[in-house]
Amino acid sequence: MITKRIIPCLDVRDGRVVKGVNFAGLADVSSPVELARYYSEHGADELVFYDITASSQNRRLFTDILTKVAGSIFIPLTVGGGINSLADFDRVLRCGADKVSVNSGALKDSQLIRQAALRYGNQCVVLSVDIKRVNGCFTVFAKGGRENTGLDALAWIKEAVDLGAGEVVVNSIDTDGVKAGFDLELLSAICQAVSVPVVASGGAGGIEDFIDLFQQLPKVDAGLAASIFHFGEVSIPDLKAQLAQAGITVR
Repeated sequence: MITKRIIPCLDVRDGRVVKGVNFAGLADVSSPVELARYYSEHGADELVFYDITASSQNRRLFTDILTKVAGSIFIPLTVGGGINSLADFDRVLRCGADKVSVNSGALKDSQLIRQAALRYGNQCVVLSVDIKRVNGCFTVFAKGGRENTGLDALAWIKEAVDLGAGEVVVNSIDTDGVKAGFDLELLSAICQAVSVPVVASGGAGGIEDFIDLFQQLPKVDAGLAASIFHFGEVSIPDLKAQLAQAGITVR
């Protein structure tokens, strides 16, 4: 079995880490630099940094904070928020990111994925997709979950992978922050549709949710979470120890 990755997520607004429920009701958590350093030193395999209002505010990502975060950690860093061009890719990578996450920018111009993959390699291009059920269909939302695109999620993800996305982060709006478990139905459908690494995001409430995720969907490569790590409800060393006891390979 492939080694599973545990990834904390820093949702950053106005220079602070925040967390909400169903993409709404955001509460202040901590300094992104302090939190990033803590995770790097306490067993996280990677870190995701999202500037969550860059796209909706039509501005560029906060590079000063990002540079400080990248300089304080020793694990791979994926960065997203307001990525609309190759110049944005270049700027974020120069700040110290290892991978760049595209979402709304790729929805506006899907060729951004192809162009970035050709310049930086598929492994550098991460497709982040915010998905919500609308009339029983998996539907793509843009601008931090605020805008219904009407796009079928599976069709969009397949297209993006064909264009060169080397990894997919699946953000389930239906389960985000609810802490009732990952969206296994959605994740299963995506794992069957593409062969690139799939990262599950949205819904983790405890260690059992990660065990269920990896046991029921062995094709999922990583579990991403925010609030349960930020508020100390689950420690990454404890999580990894119990995953190992359950026969799930971790680093």
